[in-house]
Amino acid sequence: MAESPVAAGDGGVDREGWTQNVVVMRHGDRIDAAEPLWTAHSDRPWDPPLTDAGKIRAWTTGKKLRSIGFPIHRVIVSPFLRCLQTAAEVITALCCVVEGDADLLAVETSDGAIVDPTRVKVHIDYGLCEVLCTEAMRITGPPKDGIWFPDVSELEHVLPAGTIDCSVECINQQLPSWEEPLSAGRERYYTVIQALADKFPNENLLLVTHGEAVGVSVSAYLEDVIVYEVDYCAFTHLQRRVQVEPCQALSAAGFKLLSSSQTGLLYS
Repeated sequence: MAESPVAAGDGGVDREGWTQNVVVMRHGDRIDAAEPLWTAHSDRPWDPPLTDAGKIRAWTTGKKLRSIGFPIHRVIVSPFLRCLQTAAEVITALCCVVEGDADLLAVETSDGAIVDPTRVKVHIDYGLCEVLCTEAMRITGPPKDGIWFPDVSELEHVLPAGTIDCSVECINQQLPSWEEPLSAGRERYYTVIQALADKFPNENLLLVTHGEAVGVSVSAYLEDVIVYEVDYCAFTHLQRRVQVEPCQALSAAGFKLLSSSQTGLLYS
C-alpha cells in the first residue's frame, strides 16, 4: 500500500504527475577489509563496523547527496552495522543545521553536528541485507545460535535520534536463509527496490545497502551490462514518473538509470 502523501522530485506535483528519485548506495569502508585479523578476534565476525575512514567517507557522501538536486525524504537501511553506521553519517549530513551548504562542505566530520530530525525519516528493512552466503559474507557459517542481530529497537540506537519512523511495516519481515544463492539475492534486491518505491511513491528514497544491490540497480535497468566494481559509498540514481489515474489510483512508469548522477561504479 502506498504511504506518505508528500510531493517528491524537485518540481512537486503537476497535471502529469511527479518525479520519484531512488538512490541506491553501498556502505562505507568495513573494518575487516582494513584489518584482516579483526574477524579472528571478533564475537560477531559477520557484522563488521566501519573504519574511521569509512565514517568520514559516508559523511562526505551525505554532503554530496544533500546537493544532488532533489530532497531525500526517507532513508531505508540494511540491518548490518556497517550500513547503519553509514546511514547515520549520511542522515546527519542531510539534516545538519548550517547557514548555508558552503558552510557544511567545510565541516570534515559529523562530530558535534546539530541535526534537524524532521528533515528525513529512516527505517530498517531486512530485504536490503547482504546476500547470506559464504561467497558474499566472507565467513564459513551462520552464527551458532542463529541470531544475526539484536532486536530492531537496539539497532535503531545507531541512527540519529528523532529520525526513526516506527509506523512503517517492513517489506521483508525476516532474513533470508543461510546459503542464499547469489542469483536469489540479486532477485531479492530487485524486488525490494521496486516494492519500496511503490510503498512510498510520493517520496524520494535513499537505500543504504550492499555492493551487490548497487550492482543490481545498474544491471536491472541497462541491457547486457556487467558490473565489475562497486566502491565503498558508491551510489546509483534511479528515476521514474508517477501519476494519479482518473480513478485516483497511482500508476508509475519504469525506472530509468541516470548515469550522470552515479559515482564509484565500473561497468560495461
